[in-house]
Amino acid sequence: MKLITHPGCHLCEVAEPIVQRAARRYRVPLTVVDMDCDDELVRLYSLRIPVLLGPGDEIMAEGNIGPTEVRRALKQLRRRAGSA
Repeated sequence: MKLITHPGCHLCEVAEPIVQRAARRYRVPLTVVDMDCDDELVRLYSLRIPVLLGPGDEIMAEGNIGPTEVRRALKQLRRRAGSA
């Protein structure tokens, strides 16, 4: 998974530790990316951050990301991994 964030974004500051804990618990690799490091990320996600991306950069959750949204995204990833 990949979490797209922006420094100073309150929603990002709330979402990041929630996503990190869940990724550790479920042993899912996680990369946290500052969208300011990539003009394309700014173009795609500037009004949507934080954005949680799954395989193939599919949007799994965005905006107000809390434990419920993260659990839903992880369940979706596990279902796909089980059917692959």
